[in-house]
Amino acid sequence: MSASQDYSQPIATVDAVVLTIEDGQLKLLVHRRTNNPFKGGWALPGGFIHTDDDRDTTASIKRILEDKTGTSGYYVEQLATYSGPDRDPRGWSLSVAHLALVPFDHLGVEVGEDLRLMAVSHLPPLAFDHAQIVADAVSRLRGKGAYSSLPASFLHNTFTLAEMHKAYEIALDTRLAPSAFRRKVSDLNFLEDTGEVSQGVNRRPAKVYRLRDGVSTFNRNLA
Repeated sequence: MSASQDYSQPIATVDAVVLTIEDGQLKLLVHRRTNNPFKGGWALPGGFIHTDDDRDTTASIKRILEDKTGTSGYYVEQLATYSGPDRDPRGWSLSVAHLALVPFDHLGVEVGEDLRLMAVSHLPPLAFDHAQIVADAVSRLRGKGAYSSLPASFLHNTFTLAEMHKAYEIALDTRLAPSAFRRKVSDLNFLEDTGEVSQGVNRRPAKVYRLRDGVSTFNRNLA
């Protein structure tokens, strides 16, 4: 093959697994596709990489989420790259998938007929290989969430321990003894007391906290 010979260009996209907590359930943001392939089917928010505008794929996903959902101010991390000749009927493709964790009321769009929040435990068939991407994202959340402050990304910047405890239980899909959870949180010292007080359970005053250093990892599991 000569140096001047053209190489086939793959279809290069990004996809976002946008997770939030609503009504005590871990939910996924999906949209109904308006074009082929998979027209009318449910899919993850995503789109093509703009090589002239996007600094990297994280910039791509933030641009696409703001354009399509109005969502901003959330935690995002790269999940994995999915590629091959069979994942897209249009040809050889790759997608750099990202995991985005968003407080429910930070979603910048109204859900409706073509944009919905669905419980991750009861998803319909998804376009392309998006079901696998979602499964990998939930596995990442539950695995990493057990030894990090990642589940707190579903909360506002400030929160009570009871609110964080509930977010961890939903994110990790497991029951956590409140007293043991509070003791581990105290030992790990990753929260900062804001000095504020909120009306907690049974209207009892509850201290309000924030993350000390953003998302951090621990040397032992919280769960």
